[in-house]
Amino acid sequence: MALRLALVLLGSSLAVSAQAQRSVYTDVGQAIEAEADTTIQAHGALRTRAEALYNLDLDRGLTPSGQALFPVPLADPTGQWLTHADMRLRTDVSLIVPAAGMALHVRIDALDNLALGSQPDGVPSVTTSQRPANEPIRIERAYGQVLTPFGLLAAGRMGNHWGLGMLANGGDCASCDSGDAADRIAFFTPLLGHVWGIAYDFSAIGPTTPRNHPGRVVDVEPSDDVRTITFAMIDFATDVTRRRRARAGLATLEYGAYVSHRRQDTDVPAHYLPAANPPELDRGQVMSRGFRATAVDVWGRLTLPYGRIEVEAALLTARIDQPSLLPGVELRDTYRSRQIGAAFESDFGPDHALGQSPWSLGLDAGFASGDPAPGFGALLGSRNEGPTQAAPQPGDIDGPQAFAPSDTRVDNFRFHPDYRIDRILFREIIGTVTDAIYLKPHARIRLASLGKGRLELGLAAVASMAVEVASTPGGSRGLGVELDPTLAYVSTNGFAASLEYAALFPLAGLDNPTAGLDAKPAQLLRLRLGFNF
Repeated sequence: MALRLALVLLGSSLAVSAQAQRSVYTDVGQAIEAEADTTIQAHGALRTRAEALYNLDLDRGLTPSGQALFPVPLADPTGQWLTHADMRLRTDVSLIVPAAGMALHVRIDALDNLALGSQPDGVPSVTTSQRPANEPIRIERAYGQVLTPFGLLAAGRMGNHWGLGMLANGGDCASCDSGDAADRIAFFTPLLGHVWGIAYDFSAIGPTTPRNHPGRVVDVEPSDDVRTITFAMIDFATDVTRRRRARAGLATLEYGAYVSHRRQDTDVPAHYLPAANPPELDRGQVMSRGFRATAVDVWGRLTLPYGRIEVEAALLTARIDQPSLLPGVELRDTYRSRQIGAAFESDFGPDHALGQSPWSLGLDAGFASGDPAPGFGALLGSRNEGPTQAAPQPGDIDGPQAFAPSDTRVDNFRFHPDYRIDRILFREIIGTVTDAIYLKPHARIRLASLGKGRLELGLAAVASMAVEVASTPGGSRGLGVELDPTLAYVSTNGFAASLEYAALFPLAGLDNPTAGLDAKPAQLLRLRLGFNF
């Protein structure tokens, strides 16, 4: 049940982008009003990546549960090198009909994160081609907007993004791998210099059965549906407004807040839990759940002529009256959760707000509350877990953060995995920022202007420590110091290339004291190519 709690909390945030990405909050009809005639817009990117990973298991042996911190070569578990390459073609298409005050938006991903060379046609040693992908095209988003006399109405499956993307992240960045989407009906209206919104999410429904009409189904147990309602307020400025004010030497303050509540009264676990012999779905499979969760998030950004300061903070609370997943087997204890997360970003340089700064520097920081249970509890949303999952042992890198009857709390806040602060520790080994505090100084300098592009050098250093010592494999608070330099070429014609390196110097929190092994440094090298249109 720790998995279900973490998943519902993560999904209880609002789908709004406070950044310069298309979203229903920051596009309150402007895109419709900006066009005089019916218009079709299309933009997107082809991304390819190749990387080499060195010693990401840190040579510190296995955890008490027999797992390495990161996969190792199959033929030689003591080997150090692993390699990988993948690709993705993403296209966003919009149909804007000003005469009707309407817009339709669709996101299509093709060969999403397809591992290059993973589908050889025939015997690998003599293959001359690749087989078609099992799921070559996916529709990630499809929603409509219409201007009414009272505000903007939106409905469909739309991106789920708010603020910095610390909690809800639409996965719009060039290096993002997932991204959130919500099945939603929402209404937004400008009032008193702010945008006010209300959203109703069809977060999850239970088992369905076919109807008489081909291709349609009906939800046969309404009481187990998960519904989310959100109220929000935001004051934002467009990119054009920020640049205009920066030229005049003025600062621009933007901010927003939301409160979101989610509930589920009953549940049918047999509908979604893996089972060798799935039981028949009948009345006996319906059980009480009594789930309630509330998320409060605040965001602010101050844009100066010479820099940017941005912050986001969130508080999540939840309770599950009946955490059991087995019909007829009830637990006496209620599961509860209180999670706190915050992220801070800053960036300063001459003409920064105009996008013309030859250099910049800044400091980022973050906090994610922890849980005293062993392991970080970062990967629970990415794998199937049943009711018989074992409790984590001291020294494990991951595991459920609640295990009745001795532990009935889940208090570790998890950053969205697409909100990335490093390249090895949180991104690859732990899985995301959770149960941790980090500081990240960073700098960038333009080395040269080459044709229609520019060559830039960036450097970031990330120092991190655990909030709860009991969560770390090594039983110590220090996690590591990571250096992340980048050499990037960005062209005005849409092409971008970057060479990224990372070196992680682990601290005692990642050691293996049981085996007497110290964690050794890890390295990563990645080449990323982007073709944007």
